Amino acid sequence: MEHLKRELLEDYVAYPERVLQFGTGNFLRAFFDYHIHTMNKKNLFNGQVVVVQSTSSGTVKTMNEQDGLYTLYLQGIKDNKPVSEHEVIRSISRGLNLQDEYEEYLKLAQNPDLRFIVSNTTEAGIAFNPDDKLTDQPQKSFPGKLTAFLYKRFQAFSGDLEKGFIIFPCELIENNGVELKRIVNQFAREWQLEEEFIEWVEKANTFCNTLVDRIVPGYPKDSIEEKTAELGYVDQLMVVGEQFELFVIEGPEWIKDEFPAARAGLNVHIVDDLSSYRTKKVRMLNGAHTAMTPVAYLYGLDTVSQAVTNEATKTFIEQVMNDEIIPTLPYAKNELHEYAKDVINRFRNPYIHHYLASISLNSISKFKTRVMPTFLDYEKSYNQLPKGILFSLSALLYFYKGKRGDEEIKLVDDEATLALFQQLWQDESVEIGELVKTVLSKEELWGIDLSYVADVVTGYVTLIHNVGMQEALAEFLQEEGEVNESVY
Repeated sequence: MEHLKRELLEDYVAYPERVLQFGTGNFLRAFFDYHIHTMNKKNLFNGQVVVVQSTSSGTVKTMNEQDGLYTLYLQGIKDNKPVSEHEVIRSISRGLNLQDEYEEYLKLAQNPDLRFIVSNTTEAGIAFNPDDKLTDQPQKSFPGKLTAFLYKRFQAFSGDLEKGFIIFPCELIENNGVELKRIVNQFAREWQLEEEFIEWVEKANTFCNTLVDRIVPGYPKDSIEEKTAELGYVDQLMVVGEQFELFVIEGPEWIKDEFPAARAGLNVHIVDDLSSYRTKKVRMLNGAHTAMTPVAYLYGLDTVSQAVTNEATKTFIEQVMNDEIIPTLPYAKNELHEYAKDVINRFRNPYIHHYLASISLNSISKFKTRVMPTFLDYEKSYNQLPKGILFSLSALLYFYKGKRGDEEIKLVDDEATLALFQQLWQDESVEIGELVKTVLSKEELWGIDLSYVADVVTGYVTLIHNVGMQEALAEFLQEEGEVNESVY
């Protein structure tokens, strides 16, 4: 069977390289590069993407072997029906490996057509590395690489203000554009670059805060043989994503003219302030993911879709969303409840096997950023504790015991966190109450000292330990149902 190449496509069109992309991963290919492809199909953008990778191993080699082509499957609910669609995405022109092709990378700075820079280098990617030098080939950090590239651009066009970039960092940190720009300026000063360059960075370039949203499980290893047979060719870069997509860009109105994604029918919004979008998405979608994961996994489930089709775990997560998350958000409640329904429908997607074990990576820091703000707002607003969130927290502490029955849980977190839980759970002389109080008192884990809820959490952890998650959840839901009935 043939491999995917340009020769298999009758109507392939090559466009000028207008986008520099840092990151070869599944998400950008199923999200941003899909946006460029969609705009190109409607003659609204007419540009392609150059992708760079920083590590010696990665997908660039395969990407070039496939002429930048890959198949994107979009699977999910569309117009209230399950839909599976696929097409070959043609927006990537080529890939560069910075370890071997750094000079070629710097040559891109001389390309007058280049106008956009996009990145997705993980949440830890936007950080200052004091060891980076302008003369490194390449620098270790993404902001270091970007600063060196911008400086080369400044030199190539003698500081022409018309030759700056529109920059879309897609890393999931708050104010990602503002933070990236701050670090670029920090490098410029550390490297003692001329004031004219610093002024050019400020005046010629537009760093946008962004919010991105699409569930992308990635390469469909569970169904690759079936999909390959359906396509009739081999595609080593195939990627699967859900139908839903949202791209919010905080930036000036004129970006719509240069990046006309909304005119192409894409769910892209250029706004003055994206904080409301971010708060709603992080607290409801990401927060629901994080709150459900330890409960559903210890219940014996493996995927998100199982978690929202099993009656008990579905009831639990809907209760947390409707009774604890939504009441803390300062937006129209009818819109929030509709959004909550959309979130559950996305979780229910029959085509996507989103594994809870994958979501569980670095769960402590995720709980801190995605769930704790709801906890604190609820407590402040209602002068009582959100019991569903506390039950989830209790499940999380038990999850970090590293066992589901006789099955080993492969925990992934920072070394200090894992060492703390390992020490406490393996020391048989430490009672559950003492363990809970020790962990909850660690401000670095939760942002505050949570030991004041230790009694409630100890009760839930003990219940889970004694009877298992299935019975513990049943008791919790029954108890909360009785409380809710007494209120009305």
